[in-house]
Amino acid sequence: MTVSAADRIEGAERVLTAPALAFVEDLTRRFRPGIDELLARRRVVQEQYNKGARPDFLAETAAVRSGDWKVGPVPADLQDRRVEITGPVDRKMIINALNSGASVFMADFEDASSPTWSNVVSGQANLIDAIRRTITYENPETGKRYALNPKLATLMVRPRGFHLPERHCLVDGRPAPGMLFDFGLFLFHNAEALAKAGTGPYFYLPKMQSHLEARLWNQVFVYAQNALKMPAGTIKATVLIETLPAAFEMDEILFELKEHSGGLNCGRWDYIFSSIKTLQTDPSFVLPDRGQVTMESPFLRSYVQLLIKTCHRRGAFAMGGMAAQIPIKDDPEANLRAMEKVRADKLREVGEGHDGTWVAHPGMVGLAKKVFDEGMPGPNQLDRLREDISVDAAALIEPPSGTRTDTGLRHNIRVGIQYLEAWLGGQGAVPIYNLMEDAATAEISRTQIWQWLKHRATLDDGRTVTRELVEQLVGEEFSRVREEVGAERFQRGRFDEARSLFVQVATSDQLEEFLTIPAYDVLLKS
Repeated sequence: MTVSAADRIEGAERVLTAPALAFVEDLTRRFRPGIDELLARRRVVQEQYNKGARPDFLAETAAVRSGDWKVGPVPADLQDRRVEITGPVDRKMIINALNSGASVFMADFEDASSPTWSNVVSGQANLIDAIRRTITYENPETGKRYALNPKLATLMVRPRGFHLPERHCLVDGRPAPGMLFDFGLFLFHNAEALAKAGTGPYFYLPKMQSHLEARLWNQVFVYAQNALKMPAGTIKATVLIETLPAAFEMDEILFELKEHSGGLNCGRWDYIFSSIKTLQTDPSFVLPDRGQVTMESPFLRSYVQLLIKTCHRRGAFAMGGMAAQIPIKDDPEANLRAMEKVRADKLREVGEGHDGTWVAHPGMVGLAKKVFDEGMPGPNQLDRLREDISVDAAALIEPPSGTRTDTGLRHNIRVGIQYLEAWLGGQGAVPIYNLMEDAATAEISRTQIWQWLKHRATLDDGRTVTRELVEQLVGEEFSRVREEVGAERFQRGRFDEARSLFVQVATSDQLEEFLTIPAYDVLLKS
């Protein structure tokens, strides 16, 4: 194994220990071949979709869907998950999120984190300290000190997805899978401390596309528990259903994780992105402006309802989606409108039967909690079986209605460039236009432009979306971004690289599977 130097990263000596790295090395050698096979399978399946096939419920797993079975029980500190806050693994965020009053904090090594070597390693060190309640932070500019309160949110961790490597850690000359690196280090360092604290190793698993991927994760869990002499079923994992193919395999995913299952979550922003990507050659599924694709869109409402019905039938938690709004301090009217959007979203979720919801900012915890406290007096809604719901394959791919506008196109360009610039600068969760954006919304921005280009979509003003039009608007919106961020910020930033990368992934002949893959190449060159 070869690991990049980390002597300048605070806490690295506690994270990158020889035994911990040996554990990651073992996991990589055992499970990387299976990961490679599953990634190759994804490409084959996508080729079938590109030739006209459509996602459907699997005939070969019909017995799993019709069978009478339940997932295993979950620990006491996961019984009530009414509000979950998510965010990156920097020190201040971890403290504020654990103190926020939320039921759960999901520490994110994936879409809310830029995978710089410093972020990845220091994030692990921060979690080691948080679990042992020794974590503190002092703002170097203000001197304000942050420390943990007596009552904390339950900690969950989201490792990277199947597709992302960790190029700072080579095993047999190849990068270790990011998912195994993140999972392995966290579990190795913290399994015993978590047990002593009366909790356990709880995970969110992102971007899976089939139950076969859940099966591999389950194999990882079983092996890791045995290797570290942990009781069977200690690890609990909630799966984000944030790809269109996975929506057709929810029963199967819960079944594969067996005693490790902690439920499913509606990862709705990635789900929209995945729907565009999966149905990229279908001219009937050309989306309107991102802002018009709401959770009331038939394909999204069907997905939500099916997730709740599936989870509750199996005794599993059905978690709601992200409220990306953040408090707007300098505009009371705009802040009130943002709060009303969050309230309406959470009212919809608790009314549908969700067992909890996500927020991106501590300032939204109280509002979301109030809605769920009023609509869900008990710890969860597992008793709401939603047998009134019937969702077929056609409902999950019903095209949304709406218009495509010049404003929507320009907004996608500005958000995409600004997010990528921040990501290349090491920041994965970015406030842009009063929303907390992460990689998922950047993915929607660039795939939507790609889709409009491929199908020569027409804007509501009659213009056809062409490469020439996109490049013209990129130039105009890039100037607007320069004005908005200011000359000093623009000069010290990585805006030119972000613009080039965004144009590349938005206008390429073949749709790039994930923008974070080419972005990682650029990140490593800095």
